[in-house]
Formats: sequence, structure tokens, C-alpha cells
Amino acid sequence: MSAMFYIQMLLVLAVLFYGARKGGIALGLFGGIGVIILVFGFNLAPGKPPVAVMLVMLSVIIAGATLQASGGLDVMLQIAEKLLRKHPRYVTILAPLSTVTLTFLCGTGHVVYTMLPIIYDISIKTGVRPERAMAASTIAAQMGIVMSPVSVAVVSIVAMLSGHLMINGQELSLVQLLSITIPAGLSGVLVVGIWSMFRGKDLEKDAEFQEYIKDPETKQYVYGSSATLLNKKLPQSQWNAMWIFFGAIAIVALVGAFPSLLPVFKIKGKDVILSMVDVIQMFMLAAGAIIFVVANVKTKDIVSNEVFKAGMTAVVAVFGIAWMTSTMFNSHVSEVKEVMGGVVKAYPWAYAVVLLLVSKLINSQGAALAAIVPIALGVGVPPGVIAAFAAAAYGYFILPTYPSDLAAISFDRSGTTKIGKFVINHSFILPGFIGVGVASSVGFFLAKIYGLV
Repeated sequence: MSAMFYIQMLLVLAVLFYGARKGGIALGLFGGIGVIILVFGFNLAPGKPPVAVMLVMLSVIIAGATLQASGGLDVMLQIAEKLLRKHPRYVTILAPLSTVTLTFLCGTGHVVYTMLPIIYDISIKTGVRPERAMAASTIAAQMGIVMSPVSVAVVSIVAMLSGHLMINGQELSLVQLLSITIPAGLSGVLVVGIWSMFRGKDLEKDAEFQEYIKDPETKQYVYGSSATLLNKKLPQSQWNAMWIFFGAIAIVALVGAFPSLLPVFKIKGKDVILSMVDVIQMFMLAAGAIIFVVANVKTKDIVSNEVFKAGMTAVVAVFGIAWMTSTMFNSHVSEVKEVMGGVVKAYPWAYAVVLLLVSKLINSQGAALAAIVPIALGVGVPPGVIAAFAAAAYGYFILPTYPSDLAAISFDRSGTTKIGKFVINHSFILPGFIGVGVASSVGFFLAKIYGLV
């Protein structure tokens, strides 16, 4: 590698670190400064922002935000709560399965916030150490992102791998990707849930907890009143919104499974089949529009909710960061390919490690994939390997700074879900490594079986 490569790499890392420290939308904004320095300071040709990825992200975000504004999300949460309260003793396994299912259906891990007080209430009332279910549930919610057909991360992978052939001579389809990520992710979530059943001390044997609840007021605070959605009668419009959203997901999955259903066009004398990237955009926008009318949604409720805010933050992050990294690495493709190509081919897991660490820096699976996948393709990483290790895009559990982790700590009034004295020894790091490690291993095994790697 040339000295200039390392200087520019340090610049990119500095921007990533600084933007990550500021958090949120700042990551993308500072990426723009990085592009300016690389272009005007180092005279590098500007890379191309991932416009197709950003448009797919935008369509999915709009549909999800409209669903939340309609109240359709509350229907899913109410169904999940009924299941948990029916089998409270198995909350450590059922809670993460519930949150991963909600993420699968909605395409975002932010649905976990409403479930956390319910999971805490069930845990503490049945004598289960809340940390067990709370930490497992937040980890599962984020792991579900690469399992969802309407998540930013999944549609981004499909969009970026479009035009790149796997070893079987075919492009990766949405259904093929999900046939890896869903069973791999569920395996990881189940292992986390079972492992969590035995983590930490039981509450009656935890001297620290027993000392904490000696004070009657503190005990009342810890056990409190029940948090529930069960006593809410949800109007039919909210149920309709949920079914419309599900219907759009089903159609996308159907045409992805049966490409013969896709229209074919004559372009410059050649037959061109409609891209799944376009299909996702069309049906997500259409789903949002139908929900908007059927559920009488107000525009201000869409743009002010959590799904919209978090999603748009991810779009800006992808815009700035992916543009900056493509500008830098596109100018050094031959160098990087020569040095790293052989390493990644010999040790495919090296790609997963890099993706995991970048995800931690960026705090977004979609943004991490947008930054790393084009580089990986450029240095010769096979598309099948990228699909196999999709689960490694979730690495922001390493430090307890992500909103869902902080929310779990706040909702756990017992104090068992916490950040340790040395910061790194927090409640989420072990279930995170276990879940992602299992999912990545199973994903690679499945890709091997399917003949994709």
C-alpha cells in the first residue's frame, strides 16, 4: 500500500470516529466534509452516492412510518403481549422471539421500545431476572433486521449485489438471501434465549438485588404497576393498516420467489426483466399510500414518529459515509485488491469481522453494508460470502451506546440490566456475540449447502 492510501484511510477513520461520537445524522453530514477533502485536497475523483440503495431505503421507511402513524404497529404489539402473558415462565425465550418477529414484519428494530416495559413487567412479576429477557430481546430485535424482506439492510444487499454473479452463475435474489438470513438469524436468537435462561443470579439469590428492595418505596418502584396493551380496544382501521402492510410484504416475497411474474420490457432491442429493487420501491410506496387513505393518517404523524426519524437518519448516514468511502477506495482498488483480496478469499470470515467493526463505528446495519459491500466486491469478495455473513452487519452491541440498549437499561427498574464498571462488561455484549456468531456460522453453512460459496 502507498503512503497516500494510509493517510487517506486515517482521514476516513477520523471522520467516522468523530461522526459516530456526535451520533445520529452527524455521521452523514461529516461524510460530506470527508468527500470535499478527498476531492479538493487529494484530487481524487468523487465516487458515486448509492442512489438506488437510498431510494429503496426511503420507500421502506415511508411505508413503515405510515404503518406506525396508522396504529397498525400497536396491533402487532398487542398480539405479542398476549403470547408472552400466556406463557410468562418462558419469557426469556418467547420475548426475543417476539421482538425478532416484530422486526421481521416491520423492517426496523425500533419496534422493541414499546415491548420493553411489557417484557420487564412479565419478568419481574414471575420472579425471572429481568436482565435475561431484556438484553436478549434487544439483541434479537436488531438481529431481525437482516431477516426482514422490507428492512433497509436486506434491500440494500439485494440492490448492491445486482449485476454481480455468484459461483452458480446467477444473481442473488431476495428469496435466496432470506433463505440464509432467516434460519441463521432464528438459530442465533434461540441460542441467545436458551443461554439467557441461565445467566446471572436468580433474584431470590442475588444479594445485591435483595439489599436494593429492602426499602418499601424502592420495592414498590421495582415491582410497580403492570404495563399492558391488553386493555386497549384497537379500531378496525388499525387492523386494516396491518393487513395492508402484510399484503405488500407478501407480494414482494411472491414475485421474488417467482421471477416469471415480473414484467419484461424491450430496451434497446434487449429483453430486460423488472428489477426487484424497483418492485420493492413500488409496493412499499403503494402500501404507504393505501394505509394513508384507509386509516385516515395525518401527514404530520408520519414525519414525526420514531420509524421515520430513525430511517431518515440512516439515509443521510448512508449518503455521506458511502460517498466518502467509495471516493477513497475507488481510487485504490488495484492496491486493496492485491493486498486484501487473497486474505479474504482464504479466510472469508475476515470480511465478517471488518463488517462487524464498521457497524459498531457507524451504528447502522444499512449504512455499514453500504460502506463495506462495494469495497468488498471491489477486492474480489464473492457475492455469496457477502450474503452468508449478512448477520455480521450487527456489531453495535459491542458498546452499550445504541438507543434500544439504553432503553432496556432505563426500563429495567430492578437494575439487573446495566453497564458494568469497565463499560465493556455490560448486559448486551455476551448475548450479542453469541447471537451474531451463531447466525454468521449458520449463514455460511447454509450458503455452502445452497452452492453459493
